[in-house]
Amino acid sequence: MASRTVVSRACRIKTKLETALQAAVLDIEDVSYQHAGHAAVREMDGDAKETHFNVRVVSSKFEGQNLVKRHRMVYELLSDELQSGLHALSITAKTPKEAGIGSTTDKQ
Repeated sequence: MASRTVVSRACRIKTKLETALQAAVLDIEDVSYQHAGHAAVREMDGDAKETHFNVRVVSSKFEGQNLVKRHRMVYELLSDELQSGLHALSITAKTPKEAGIGSTTDKQ
């Protein structure tokens, strides 16, 4: 019998965003504990309790994209998670330049 490895929602989110966005910075914070008393969350089992996340992603793939398009990119990448129990996602999406990452010769 084959064993089945269960991967947490946070790990799946990280893998999906790192791979697709080639993120220079990716911070994922599970803040589900702040919502543990909500009725809908109390009834969930397993990684379904991983329902609320803050995501900070810096990617050159965001160049030329407005904030709405950046968020849509992230939501599209995580659509299966949103359909399977991910309830809330707070997104900070920046380009490397906006995040102050990259060339130090930009302003001299």
